Amino acid sequence: MSFGIVRDEMWLSLGLDWALLAPVVVVLGGAVLATLFEVVLPKSIRKPVQVVLALVAIAAGGLLAVVRALDNAAPQVTAQGSYFADSLTSFLQIAIAASALLAVLVMADKAVQGEDAFAPQVAATPGSEYEEQARKAGLIQTDVYPLTLFATGGMMLFPAAGDLITMFVALEVLSLPLYLLSGMARRRRLLSMEASFKYFVLGALSSAFFLFGAAWVYGATGKLKLSDIAGVIFNGAASSDVVLYVGVVLILIGLLFKVGAVPFHSWTPDVYQGAPTPVTGFMAACTKIAAFGVLLRILFSVVPGLHQDLKAVFWVVAIASMLVGTVIGVVTKDIKRMLAYSAIAHTGFILTGVVSLTSQGISSALFYLFTYGIATVGAFAVMSLVREVDSDGHVLGDATTLDQWRGLGRRSPLLAGIFSVFLLAFAGIPLTSGFVAKFAVFAAAFGAGGWVLAVIGLACSAAAAFFYARVIVTMFFSGEPGEVVSSGVGCGVRTTGLTQITVAISLLFTLAVGVAPSWLLNFASTMAAQLGL
Repeated sequence: MSFGIVRDEMWLSLGLDWALLAPVVVVLGGAVLATLFEVVLPKSIRKPVQVVLALVAIAAGGLLAVVRALDNAAPQVTAQGSYFADSLTSFLQIAIAASALLAVLVMADKAVQGEDAFAPQVAATPGSEYEEQARKAGLIQTDVYPLTLFATGGMMLFPAAGDLITMFVALEVLSLPLYLLSGMARRRRLLSMEASFKYFVLGALSSAFFLFGAAWVYGATGKLKLSDIAGVIFNGAASSDVVLYVGVVLILIGLLFKVGAVPFHSWTPDVYQGAPTPVTGFMAACTKIAAFGVLLRILFSVVPGLHQDLKAVFWVVAIASMLVGTVIGVVTKDIKRMLAYSAIAHTGFILTGVVSLTSQGISSALFYLFTYGIATVGAFAVMSLVREVDSDGHVLGDATTLDQWRGLGRRSPLLAGIFSVFLLAFAGIPLTSGFVAKFAVFAAAFGAGGWVLAVIGLACSAAAAFFYARVIVTMFFSGEPGEVVSSGVGCGVRTTGLTQITVAISLLFTLAVGVAPSWLLNFASTMAAQLGL
């Protein structure tokens, strides 16, 4: 028997359909190739090759997901039931790829002085002579790109996982690179390392909750595949209802940690503040999309019979997330931390749509995730352009405190204006994508009888508008005209232009969806309808 026949029979026995797996395989294959390039390519060409490879791999994975979504094919499984290829998978993979593609452009950008957002030698002790030598030598950290590709591949696999083992593996593949990326900031390295350590410790704890919950679910049902678990629950054949409930709750705790929901949110402000700004944007957008995708799959495909038992829990989590994110965000003076608490509040808003437990709720949550992800990457892209600059024009670090943005509207009116648009989108102001997203989730909650939840969400949205407006007022109406210019604090930094591409695309998307949202709403509704809900 020839080798080719043996190989084909082996893939057939494994039940692998490469066409269905293609979006994830392309991205993870690019990650493996990028890792190899780190070893074999000379330093002089390593960064441009890595950047092009990352962009091509993510774009190709996203386009393959688009083709699959437009094909309107029936839901399929492959890899012996370990991979779901359905409308939910396609939509989430498109959203993840779009946000990741924009984030990679920001990561690849650098100031005209030649430095980017990442430490020249991450292994160096902060403040050491070795670190200074690496900086003077102009070293560039290019392993950022394979790490980003691995994280993106894990995010695209996570909501497509068809069994608990694959789901846990995807969770770790997306999480481990993020722990490393969070500690690679060029400036304020001790803060960055602290953020990385906190994220690692708390992330490991959340993974332990997820894995422990999976073990309890397996103990109650004797199954690992999600479809088999759903069948056991539907037939009431679980060996113990208590064991099953405990397992499901533990899995949900692990997922709620990843989306930054209260009371599992403590890592969010510290990691957002300490991580390199381009990584913060990538993590804030893509991780939330992937984790919410898994949450939707488990709630609507695996444990629909437990909806009423879990509904009260999600009500509490949604309300707590909206209140905590809004109240603490109002008193926060660091803009990155403010956006972290904003993200916590947005988690509560998205949960408002999810808790409705209807097809309209799913479609509104999907729409919210897509639009929020693009706006978030754009907002952090703008933040990466606002830095402290000394009298000689050298970049000193990110300008993140509110006072450092004082007067930015006079020095860089275009930059301040664009950032204002993203803030208005987060606040849910009309003619932005954020308004349509919030209207959709609150309408879904009202339609399902959750008017109390929707009213609380509307109140929190109104209160949260204060801290977004405060930033806008600080940029345009605070400080003396020459005060900030002379100090060089909070200046718009000239770069090679890649970040500006991300900002422009994110801005156009945010405004276009705000003015004409029907195409994306219809797309999200079609994807939700194909789930049979």
